[in-house]
Amino acid sequence: MPRLCANLSMLFTEHDFLERFDAAARAGFSGVEYLFPYDFAATDIKAKLDANGLTQVLFNLPAGDWNAGERGIACHPDRTEEFCAGVQRAIDYAQVLGNRQVNCLAGIQPAGVSTEQAQRTFVANLKYAAAELEKAGIRLVMEAINTRDIPGFFLNTTTQALAIRDAVGSSNLSLQYDIYHMQIMEGDLARTIETNLGAINHIQLADNPGRHEPGTGEINYDFLFNFIDTLGYDGWIGCEYKPATSTEAGLGWLKAYNQI
Repeated sequence: MPRLCANLSMLFTEHDFLERFDAAARAGFSGVEYLFPYDFAATDIKAKLDANGLTQVLFNLPAGDWNAGERGIACHPDRTEEFCAGVQRAIDYAQVLGNRQVNCLAGIQPAGVSTEQAQRTFVANLKYAAAELEKAGIRLVMEAINTRDIPGFFLNTTTQALAIRDAVGSSNLSLQYDIYHMQIMEGDLARTIETNLGAINHIQLADNPGRHEPGTGEINYDFLFNFIDTLGYDGWIGCEYKPATSTEAGLGWLKAYNQI
C-alpha cells in the first residue's frame, strides 16, 4: 500500500490549523501536506511536526491572493517578479520544515493574455523555480486541475503537463498527478499513471463526484491502490478530499486498507 499523507487544508478542518497536525498524528498519518504554510511561522509548524513525528511532504509555492479567488500566478506575464520572490520564500520555509518537494500552481489564464503568452510565461517561471529549488535540494512538481472546479485554469491534462515539462527541460520538474482532477478531465487513470510513472513524483486522491473520501463515488480505489503498489510507486499519496461529514467519521476507508 502506498504511503498516505493528510492534506491539512481539507482534513481535520474542525480544528485550528496548528492543531490539525496533532489530529493527523492521532488518526495514524505519518506525513502531512497542505496548500500554504506562509500565514504561520516556520518554527511553529516545525515544532508541531517534530512533536508528532510527522514528515512534511509538500506545500505549494505562493499563489497570489487565494481568498480573492486567485489560484496561482505562474502563467501571469505581469507577475514574474512576484513569482520569483515566492520561490525564494518557499525555499526559506522548506529548509526549516525539512520539506523536499513543492508544487507550482499555474493559475487561471488572465483575460487578454493569449495561450501562447501564458505558456511562455509558465515555462520561463518553471525553469527559474526548478533551478532555484534544485540548488536547495528541493523537487518541483506541477499539477493539472479540472476546469469544472476552477474554470480557466491553465494546466488541465497530463498530456499538456508532459509537453510543458519537455519545454522546461529540467530533471528537477515532475508531475503531481491528482486522481480526482484527472478522472474528470481524462479518465483512464491506471493506464495514464502506468505510462507516465517516471514523470510522476506525487499523487493526490479524492473520489468523484463530490470530491469526498475513497469509496463514496465512481473510482475503484480497491483496484487503483493495488495497481499503483504493483507499479512500484514509492512516493506519497496525499489525501486531498472533502470529508462527507467530519474527518474522523470518514476515516473508515483507511481502516479498510489497514492504514490506521
